Amino acid sequence: MSGCVTSWSNITMTSSDHGNDPLPPRVVEALRCSVCGALLMGVDRTLRCEEGHSFDLARQGYVNLLHARIPAGTADTAPMVAARADFLAAGAYRPLAEELARVCAESEGLVIDAGAGTGYYLAHILDAAPAATGLALDVSAVALRRAARAHPRLGAAVWNLWERWPLGDEVASTVVNVFAPRNGPEFHRVLRPGGLLAVASPAPDHLRELGDLVLAVADRKEERLDGTLGEYFARTSRTAVRRTTVLPPDQVRQAVAMGPAGHHLDKGGRRERLAAISEAQEVTVSFTISTYRRL
Repeated sequence: MSGCVTSWSNITMTSSDHGNDPLPPRVVEALRCSVCGALLMGVDRTLRCEEGHSFDLARQGYVNLLHARIPAGTADTAPMVAARADFLAAGAYRPLAEELARVCAESEGLVIDAGAGTGYYLAHILDAAPAATGLALDVSAVALRRAARAHPRLGAAVWNLWERWPLGDEVASTVVNVFAPRNGPEFHRVLRPGGLLAVASPAPDHLRELGDLVLAVADRKEERLDGTLGEYFARTSRTAVRRTTVLPPDQVRQAVAMGPAGHHLDKGGRRERLAAISEAQEVTVSFTISTYRRL
C-alpha cells in the first residue's frame, strides 16, 4: 500500500455545517492507524486500515483514535471547555491568537496544533495561511467537538500527546503548541526538515493579580523549554505578548475554570472565592511565543 486512498472530497463548508463533514483529505493522508501504524483510508464516515482496524467519525466531526483509558484529571472536562470557549470568544486572548497567526502565516500543507483544545488558535492560523490545512490533536473529546467545527480546513483527532502520535513521519510543515504538553521527539518526527515549531507559554506575570486562584507559572520556564527542545530544534525567535485588561466577574471565573486550576476548584476554597467576586478586575495577560526550526 503505497499511498492513501480516500473517497472523501474536500468541499467548501460553512461554519454551521462543516463539523458534520468528513476529515480533510490532507489530514487523512497524514494519520496512521493507532493500533498497527498502517495507512488509513476514508470510507464514508469511517477510517479503516488494511489490517481491518476502523475508527468512526463522531457526529460532531472528530475521530477518536484512543484505545486505552487516560488517567483522571488529564483531559479538560465539559465545564472547563465551556468556560474556555466563552472566555476566548470575549477576546481577552485575541492578541496571542493574532501573533500566532502572524508567525505561522506562511505555512503550507499540514499545520498540527498539539493540544488544540477548542481550535481557537488553529482557526486563526488557518485564516492567515490559506494554503494550509489544520489537524487539532487533543486528549479531550469534549474540546474537539468544538474544534472540529472551528474552521472548514480543520480536522480533529483525540489522542494522548505523551504517546507516539498516530501520524506519519515528516507529514507537517508546522506544529503549534499552546499551553499544552510538549513531546519534543514527536514534534521532530512529524515535522518535515526545516519545519516550524511555535510554542506559546504563559509568562511568570500572567494573571498575577488573581493570586493563588490560578496555578503559578514556574520560574525559568523559557530556559527549560530551550533545554528540552534543544536536541531537536534551533530557536529562531522569542516574542512577548503582554497587555493589561479589565475582566468582568464572569470572565474572571472563566479564566480560572478553563485552566489547570479547573481540576482543583474544590481545593483551597477556590470555588467559594470565585463565587464571591462581584466587581471587574484589572489583570495582566502575558505570554511568550518561541519559534524553532527542525534540525
